[in-house]
Amino acid sequence: MYLPRSLISHLYLHLLQTHHPLSPPVVILVALEPDALCACRILTSLLKRDYIPHKIQPVSGYADLANVGQNVIQPMRLTDGGQGGIVICLGVGGLVDLGAILGLEAKAEEEDPFSGVEIWLIDARRPWYLGNVFGTRSPASDGQSTAGIESGEIRPHYRPSRGGIIVFDDGDIEEELASERVAYCALEAMPNVEDNGEDLDSSDDESSSPSRQSKKRKSWFDGEDDAASDSDSGRPHQRRRSNSSSSIPTTPTRPARRGLISTGAPQPFVASSPTSSPLPLLPTDSPRNLRRRLLRLRRRHEAVLTKYYDLGSSYSEPISSLLYSLASELGREDNDLLWHAIVGVTSLEQYGRSPSGVSIAQTASHHSNAPTGWGGTRGLRIRQLLRDEVRRLNPPSQVDSERTTFSSDVIPTTAQSPTDCAIRLSPEPQFLLIRHWSLYDSMLHSPYLSSRLHIWSEAGRKRLHKLLAKMGVSLTQCKQTYTHMDMDLKRGLRSKLLTFAPMYGLEGVVPAEATARSGKEGWGFVRSWGWKACLSAADIGVVVGAILEVGKSGIANIDNVYTEANGGGEPKTVSDEAGTKEGEEWTARFWEAYDALQSIDDLKAALPTAMYLHRAILRTGTSLLAKKQIKHLNAFRMAVVRDGPDVALFTHPSALTKLALWVGEAVAEQEREARGRLGRGGKGTPLVVAALNEGRGVWVVVGTGGGGGGVVKSKEAIAEREKKKKAKEEQKAEKEKKRLEEGEDEEGSEESESESEDDDGDEDGSTKRGSGRNKFGNAFQEVVDETNARVRIDSFENCVVEVKMEDLAAFMEALSMKAVVG
Repeated sequence: MYLPRSLISHLYLHLLQTHHPLSPPVVILVALEPDALCACRILTSLLKRDYIPHKIQPVSGYADLANVGQNVIQPMRLTDGGQGGIVICLGVGGLVDLGAILGLEAKAEEEDPFSGVEIWLIDARRPWYLGNVFGTRSPASDGQSTAGIESGEIRPHYRPSRGGIIVFDDGDIEEELASERVAYCALEAMPNVEDNGEDLDSSDDESSSPSRQSKKRKSWFDGEDDAASDSDSGRPHQRRRSNSSSSIPTTPTRPARRGLISTGAPQPFVASSPTSSPLPLLPTDSPRNLRRRLLRLRRRHEAVLTKYYDLGSSYSEPISSLLYSLASELGREDNDLLWHAIVGVTSLEQYGRSPSGVSIAQTASHHSNAPTGWGGTRGLRIRQLLRDEVRRLNPPSQVDSERTTFSSDVIPTTAQSPTDCAIRLSPEPQFLLIRHWSLYDSMLHSPYLSSRLHIWSEAGRKRLHKLLAKMGVSLTQCKQTYTHMDMDLKRGLRSKLLTFAPMYGLEGVVPAEATARSGKEGWGFVRSWGWKACLSAADIGVVVGAILEVGKSGIANIDNVYTEANGGGEPKTVSDEAGTKEGEEWTARFWEAYDALQSIDDLKAALPTAMYLHRAILRTGTSLLAKKQIKHLNAFRMAVVRDGPDVALFTHPSALTKLALWVGEAVAEQEREARGRLGRGGKGTPLVVAALNEGRGVWVVVGTGGGGGGVVKSKEAIAEREKKKKAKEEQKAEKEKKRLEEGEDEEGSEESESESEDDDGDEDGSTKRGSGRNKFGNAFQEVVDETNARVRIDSFENCVVEVKMEDLAAFMEALSMKAVVG
């Protein structure tokens, strides 16, 4: 089931009305990432204000999630002696069958698998596992439990009763999944008929045509005997699986799916939509023809679901933004909640999480006015809403207005009074931790400048020096702490960057001048804590991420690891093959980061950790590029981090992702300079980076996209395209409903569908659905299925995988033959 964006407060208000002192506490499962952590802060603030008890449970991966399901969630069920209750998943489980992983399975045919446990699923990762989105509450759904649910959609008169999975829609489900919704609901309503993979077009059936035979043979059941258990509706079932021959401890095997397309007993589906009725059967048809027609229709619907899962991964609206929308709907918004939402949204860009999956930033043509950066048009819309909220909750005083007149070009570094805790807009440059570093170090460690100036080479350092010289900033001045620089230099910094940066290809290094039309588009966010500190949202995103990846005491631990690896201790042996100790350490870091979000002193204390991490990224990335250690394989480029002082840092997938994005930006810039555009027809060359975790005996592998996920158009063009797309989807859905009502053969419908898809592709190849998306998750699973490489897929990020030390070469060789970008 899914909750539409327009009803976002519906379930929370019901919880508020039905809660009483004896109610069980709300369980919150949180992924170990800044966006989910900020969303958790917003949610717990709401629960505290309403005196609703809750328990926070950090979750590091699918194995940890299965353990939480066994030890925490299953005992909550009424059938197991519990009281039921609500479980809220933040950034956890959107890609997979969540009920199966948590172990919420029916022990008997008529038993309710959830038995009073209601799961709210809030996740920005895509593609959704459609069983969570459109599936009914349980195989034994009755009229009471499905009242207010129409084709998987929760209606205003819905009242939670006996549990189930409810997905919070940020708008994508209603706008983009119309055809998938029709296909899924039709499959649920169909009777269970065994499919042996036979050719349904080899008879004298008049409705068949030779031109469609090859298309049908490429559908779901291409001779795979285990399709029901291993393929079902595509990739999400497979993302967690490891090769069965692996000695690496794997996550629990997922049980057979409930209510899916080809397994188990037929599942009832209660809805007013015509799609909920099975294909009408004509009395003149023979049983054989009826069966063939039913199987043909089933295969066509399954092909729709398979195509959706094969699009690759992407990211939608940050969940911190969605939780702030909930607070706004409840009338509870304030500066603290707004700040958490801003930090969560900002953090997504730092981790390369975009509509194209984990990928380097998309860049529009230098000669166009197209917006760039995270999220395309949707990201612009979210940031504009946040800027409007900042103005509404922080109205400027007369003193502020006078100061703004004289200092609009200077980024704030101090508060305006001892009690100043306001959020303000600031023309933030694309530098790193500029308020806490020197101008030179801030520019040197900026991923944006590093790639465009070729900082990894001596010539690139000289270009940086020339840029500073043109701006009239001496090396002595720029190597001072920024807050101690000459005030005249700081006042003129932005105007000089706007003048001289384009000479070096740095058009977007600072936001453009504010105008009446564009407002302060591209400006960042800054908050003060009295005289204690003044930090930007990007600063806090960097610091919180460093705490999660390194920890407050991580620098000393990493230095010890490097000393041992270089003869200062005993040889390193595999001591934590299952990753248990590592997961416990990551969970402890979660609590450090959670506390730091509310403590400015903890944030300031963690600044050296963030600086250490980004120095390591610069050192390691420079070494890989300068020594030409990046190999070009068939489908992607590959880099391996196996030794050096910083190798222990990059055993954390998020830290390794930052390194991969840094190197990927540099590789993409080299492609642009050499060819005038990104490689692979403008899609960019993907990059795979592997880092050795000697303590566990595995390689941590991350795959990132090449940054060519489509050209960002003007707002008017995008609005027009969205309008046309929505009209086509509505027209297609109406045709499907009409065809099912009249019992027509699917040939005409299939032909019109293929024509519609061709039209969409001809409109703009670069904006075709799924174009440029990161498909490493799909490719990893295909390699696991085809080879004997010992692999563990446990991260919520499907472009991250662990490979046994001895099997990396075979794994990479097989991966190089796969399609890794849409």
